[in-house]
Amino acid sequence: MKKFLTVVAFFAITMFSANAQTKIGVFDENSVLGLFPDIEKVDSILNAYVQDSLQNEYEYLLSDLKYKDSVFKADSAKMSPSRVKIMTDDINRLKYQLVNWQQYQEQAYQAKQGQLLRPYQEKIFTALREIVQEQKYTHVFQGNAFSPYTPPPLADNLSIKVAQRLKLKLPQEVEDALKQAGLSTGSSTAPKPTTTPKPGTKN
Repeated sequence: MKKFLTVVAFFAITMFSANAQTKIGVFDENSVLGLFPDIEKVDSILNAYVQDSLQNEYEYLLSDLKYKDSVFKADSAKMSPSRVKIMTDDINRLKYQLVNWQQYQEQAYQAKQGQLLRPYQEKIFTALREIVQEQKYTHVFQGNAFSPYTPPPLADNLSIKVAQRLKLKLPQEVEDALKQAGLSTGSSTAPKPTTTPKPGTKN
């Protein structure tokens, strides 16, 4: 995420450095992700992945270790040196995997999460690039780069702009804040143009 924002900021500076004016926007990916109506299915899939795939893999490794360790203890005296080495290396490998299981599980979880979120992120970052280019932002920062006591202007909140471009429903408190600031909520519909009756047409 930080790497992407650096790229966006560099892109913005490259495109608009000729305009000496600086324009800063703030963006938070997670606040936009949470607005997708079907984003909760990602959590459900991840939970099933942990329970069905990772847990089963852990139990298989543990069972395999117990079996091979019991065989080794019972038969190692009758094994050739080469066979002892193979069995010892295999048992140590399984022990290493189990000792470091938590780290492996976290990495696998993050990889699966990234795979599931990628379609949403592609939509988000495509919209963000378009907005940065169209509205000539020279810098894009994460929201936590600013003090909570001096937040950036609401009009430069790119998370809101991205959500509006993707036609995502904004939280009510955000819509209220936009209305109070005199900014578009992105949900209003334009009035239909008045049609002038043609001469000779009866009403």
